[in-house]
Amino acid sequence: MTYTAPPPTASAPPARILVIDDEPQIRRFLDISLRAQGYVVALADSGRAGLAELAAHGADVVVLDIGLPDLDGHDVLRELRQWSRVPVIMLTVRDGEAEKVAALDGGANDYVTKPFSVQELMARIRGLLRTRIAASDDAMPRFDDGHLHVDLGRREVTLDGEPVALSRKEFALLALLLQHPGRVVTQPQLLRELWGPNHQDDTHYLRILVGKLRQKLQDDATAPRYIATEPGVGLRFVGVG
Repeated sequence: MTYTAPPPTASAPPARILVIDDEPQIRRFLDISLRAQGYVVALADSGRAGLAELAAHGADVVVLDIGLPDLDGHDVLRELRQWSRVPVIMLTVRDGEAEKVAALDGGANDYVTKPFSVQELMARIRGLLRTRIAASDDAMPRFDDGHLHVDLGRREVTLDGEPVALSRKEFALLALLLQHPGRVVTQPQLLRELWGPNHQDDTHYLRILVGKLRQKLQDDATAPRYIATEPGVGLRFVGVG
């Protein structure tokens, strides 16, 4: 097994941006602008809808309005920070320093004041994505046994030199296991990390997901080369060590 990074492959999906804003014109404007830049976009018109979308499908960056009809943006940020480290850009019409400090202290990564320039917002998003990739490159392991190659920082997965097209959830599951090589990751932890805190009992979600991942990695559940099941406990990545 080696930890050298190969040339980039085409397996990495485009970044996914979740916009949580109750103003239809803002959502429509950002949807068009972000898609034009090649991003995948998800839209939510309330705090609860945004949290549900994030828990179900994940995101690479969240653009979060402070003024929402059901939950204040600070409350949304506080709740999502209990189970997610996704970068968050706050949108606010309040230009006071105290508001910005409160957002950053609450866990926001950046803020943009309305009305804003789309070029400014795009630059902030690109900056957060670069920072996240750099941090991943430093902190996340790479795996290569000559058959399967995984580079979590670059979001690359290849099998015998060919890119493996993983869904976002499949990649997230593989990443979680690779970050704990040789150790059991429990079902509750996997369910919480992948689907959010309200899905602790939905073990069938995990069973279906790991089945799909094994199929794409050509891994046999009865004689696992990479992902082993500890019955009633969780999953273990066995390809390391």
